[in-house]
Amino acid sequence: MQLKGKVALIAGAGRNNGRSIALAYAREGADLILVAKARGDDLKQVAQECEALGAKTLQVLADLTKPEEVNRMVQQGLERFNRIDVLVSVVGVRPHRDFWDITYEEWQQVFAANVHTTFYLAKAVAPVMMKQKSGSIIALGGGASLTSQPQRAHVVASKHALYGLIKSLALELGPYGVRANLLALSLIQNKRLNPEWYPDTGVGPHTREDVSSTVLKRTGTPDEVANVALFLASERSSYITGDRLVCAGGRFM
Repeated sequence: MQLKGKVALIAGAGRNNGRSIALAYAREGADLILVAKARGDDLKQVAQECEALGAKTLQVLADLTKPEEVNRMVQQGLERFNRIDVLVSVVGVRPHRDFWDITYEEWQQVFAANVHTTFYLAKAVAPVMMKQKSGSIIALGGGASLTSQPQRAHVVASKHALYGLIKSLALELGPYGVRANLLALSLIQNKRLNPEWYPDTGVGPHTREDVSSTVLKRTGTPDEVANVALFLASERSSYITGDRLVCAGGRFM
């Protein structure tokens, strides 16, 4: 029970990686603040699965690009559990568009989802973590936080900015016992909300060429992502902060 007695806030908990992380944390004894922007039925299902594993949960629908909603949600969590030990930000978007076709509005929307949400979340939970003299902040990045990608200039720029934010959080919160790390993913078997962005290869959203670019010659699973997120949340990673852990099957060696 690596997280027994701890409370984790998972932003983006309704599906895919967020769901798997919530379940992994529940198995290890954490109580959970589960947050999603919409899809309340999905969030309710995740909460029920976590409760079946023994976790206490709080479900909150909130638009995390709005700081007032972030603050409201965090306050609800503190009123319920009186502490927050782990923050996991799974929130992110990655639209595909040629650089010359990206609108000013879309650029701002991508940064709002990919960077501003984590800033708002960290700003809201930092005071309680500083007071507790402990905490772990984890943001999910992706291949866009490691390298450039076609048709994703706005995504790549925002994910690189996210890593800069994480390093800054690690530096300034470290003296209070609070750690911050980026979990960079690639080629994970998640259900895509926008399948039109991905080629129809018959092997899922990733091409055979993509898969062959990994050392392991396969895609990863949300459960494998959750295992790394569990490590970063637990005391087993107590001397890791300001870092970028890559869960990509050796694709970026």
